[in-house]
Amino acid sequence: MKITILTIFPEMCEQVLSCSILGRAREAGLIETRAVDIRPYSASKHKNTDDYPFGGGQGMLMTAQPIADAMKDVCGPDFHGLRVFMGPKGDRLDQKLVAELARQEELVLLCGHYEGVDQRALDHYIDREISIGDYILTGGELAALVLTDAVARLIPGVLGSAASAVDESFSAAGLLEYPQYTRPRVFEDEEVPAVLLSGDHKAIAEWRRRQALLETARLRPDLLETAELTEKEKHYLEEQGYSCSSGRLRTPEE
Repeated sequence: MKITILTIFPEMCEQVLSCSILGRAREAGLIETRAVDIRPYSASKHKNTDDYPFGGGQGMLMTAQPIADAMKDVCGPDFHGLRVFMGPKGDRLDQKLVAELARQEELVLLCGHYEGVDQRALDHYIDREISIGDYILTGGELAALVLTDAVARLIPGVLGSAASAVDESFSAAGLLEYPQYTRPRVFEDEEVPAVLLSGDHKAIAEWRRRQALLETARLRPDLLETAELTEKEKHYLEEQGYSCSSGRLRTPEE
């Protein structure tokens, strides 16, 4: 997997791409990531990448020419991947979309800035627009890094254990993650659940599944509408006060 971030602030992205799991994965050759500066591609005398919008309005827009030339150079004639604009009008990023993106050979992520991007650059050089949420950021860099981190975790070998990506919240299981504990055994008079100290792996797995069901029912009941639950698990939730009989989950408060 190769991920290129097109940005006017490459140093901001490199700080994250070179650290922690992403940095180790890049050093190990498991994923190829880079941040490419759009400014050198500008044909203007001062290498600016923005200008006033036609028709008036507040702020500045990113111009099409530097983006177009950067895309042509980065992608080349044999590009087999997806060109993504991190923008507010796009598809909402979720784990299903992350898994879809992780199957691509290559991703090129365009980061907008100012008040937006000249529409012609998006029309001709972008395949898909993606948003990480309904809120406003100063630029697309943080969004691009969120997407990169989420995708990288699904690349074989990046997390070390394949099970790690499966067990986490919003994973293929469709549930939030169960509570976890580490040493000390007792902290501020609260002890780790006894089952986790039992050595009984089957009992531990069952406890974790039940806890994941309860956490999801309590915090994100909407996720249970699409999660695959057994009849036994539905009965367990109903015993805990969550009704599954109406086609959607009803909380005790309802």
